[in-house]
Amino acid sequence: MIQVRDVRPELHAELVRRAKLRGMTLTDYVETVLEREVSVPDPEEWLQQVSSRPPVPGFADDAIAYIRRHRDDQGAG
Repeated sequence: MIQVRDVRPELHAELVRRAKLRGMTLTDYVETVLEREVSVPDPEEWLQQVSSRPPVPGFADDAIAYIRRHRDDQGAG
């Protein structure tokens, strides 16, 4: 159970408006917003995880070459 107090009236009104627009209760809408927020990795945690991994040899060079080839192919048409 979560209870949020002292929500600004403008914020509350906007949440209610968006919930109604989707045919949802305020509780269901807020739960959807929270689920969406936590379904995406936290940027700081993600960066720590990625930076702790060893680099992939040649990956950046291969990726850049691929992008350049694809870009050049697109521009030729």
